[in-house]
Amino acid sequence: MTMLKGRKERRSGKKSQLKKDISEHKFLFFVYLVIRLLVIAVMIVQLTERNVYNVFLCILSLILFLIPSFVEKHIKIDVPDTLEVIILLFIFSAEILGEISSYYLTFPYWDTMLHTINGFLCAAIGFALIDILNNSERFAMKLSPFFVVLCSFCFAMTIGVIWEFFEYFMDTFFHTDMQKDTIISAISSVLLNPEGKNSAVTVTVESVKLGGITFPGYIDIGLIDTMADLFVNFIGALVFSVCGFFYVKNRGKYRFIRHFLLKKKDYCGKAAPIAKAPSAEEEEKKQ
Repeated sequence: MTMLKGRKERRSGKKSQLKKDISEHKFLFFVYLVIRLLVIAVMIVQLTERNVYNVFLCILSLILFLIPSFVEKHIKIDVPDTLEVIILLFIFSAEILGEISSYYLTFPYWDTMLHTINGFLCAAIGFALIDILNNSERFAMKLSPFFVVLCSFCFAMTIGVIWEFFEYFMDTFFHTDMQKDTIISAISSVLLNPEGKNSAVTVTVESVKLGGITFPGYIDIGLIDTMADLFVNFIGALVFSVCGFFYVKNRGKYRFIRHFLLKKKDYCGKAAPIAKAPSAEEEEKKQ
């Protein structure tokens, strides 16, 4: 009987906590519910069409939706509602709209937009993780604002490079086309120099015929797409790094940055406030 009572109490406690979380994060719950239902609806349609790959993408999306909750529950790090909503919309835009609904082909700048947001988000996550360590009493070394944003910027760029490695791996070994091709009308190469000199010669490509299809130029396989993705990833990371620098330098100002920062939870399960950086006068007094 005691065990049954304990189970009932735990269940009622979980239900009350769930209701409390929903009431405190109504907009987040609404977005999560709508997106999840949309993915399930798309998955049902793909099942009826027997498209195994798209069904896999739907299942993957549903799993990825759980990452913010997993981080909050098991790693004890609070994910702000704004950041979590953007992450959910990002996953939905990339997997469901981009891949299944072919938005990557319908809208030429869809992929560019997502890679720019990816650079911004990864820089925000890297910045928050370093800032948490930087303000921790267990972390002996204190990094300057410049090194905090430098590490977050490098973190975002590393994630971008790893993703491009993944696209190349998928295209090479599984014959996908994640690195989208680009048609270009001219090539500059030293190999085309008739005198054999180390000087590039530009040659106009009028047409290329492949598989019975004539293209109005040379088909670049993935290189331009990869470099463009890395460039916009760089822009997104740089924008947040600049904002993050001024945020660290002037704690209390630029409060919109807080909507993108992970926070360490205290023992009560609430997000612990971010420590304020000591001023120059306080540092002198300590010395």
